[in-house]
Amino acid sequence: MNDSHRQSRPKHFSMLRTFVLADLVTMANAASGTGAIFLCLRYVAERDPTYALGAFALLPIALVADVLDGAVARWRRKQSPLGADLDSLADVVSFGVAPAVLAFALGMDGGWDALVLVYFVACGISRLARYNVTASALSGDDGKVKYYEGTPIPTSLGLVAVLGAAFWADAVHDRLWLGELAIGPWVLHPLVLIYAVSGSAMISASLRIPKP
Repeated sequence: MNDSHRQSRPKHFSMLRTFVLADLVTMANAASGTGAIFLCLRYVAERDPTYALGAFALLPIALVADVLDGAVARWRRKQSPLGADLDSLADVVSFGVAPAVLAFALGMDGGWDALVLVYFVACGISRLARYNVTASALSGDDGKVKYYEGTPIPTSLGLVAVLGAAFWADAVHDRLWLGELAIGPWVLHPLVLIYAVSGSAMISASLRIPKP
């Protein structure tokens, strides 16, 4: 093997070598969301409320990491080429998939519920993809985005707060607020419609939310 071929080969873990401190904070966001999903699955298997409480606790931690990664990037004045995409992917896990899994684990597990939750996650993915594509067009003279089109996906923690109140009040599973409806072959828990509203708000271009 000649020297030029050796030099052209990428180094081991070359992708990880491009990470900066802000990216590690972003990964903490993704890790918190993933941990919440695993705890939800354990809660479904064992019905031990400790696991559900752990899931509730991890999602605000994900939000803190989501806020901190931008602050760390500005403080260090250093961003990696992967930063924006890493942030979006982490947000899909922590503020899209994890809140949907939490709802399913707490009793919104009917066929219509599942469709609504899938719609919610799809809206979150679409919202983040649109933001990444349009960010430059929405930027002002200083290069900063002035507003969001549609609600940001971390607003799904409002849904998590509603679920937390229901869990605290023991209004989960067969005691879910608003009960359940049998529609055709499947069951719908009307409470799940808050996810439909949240997802629709995320993809609404007519909603312009000032960016802090």
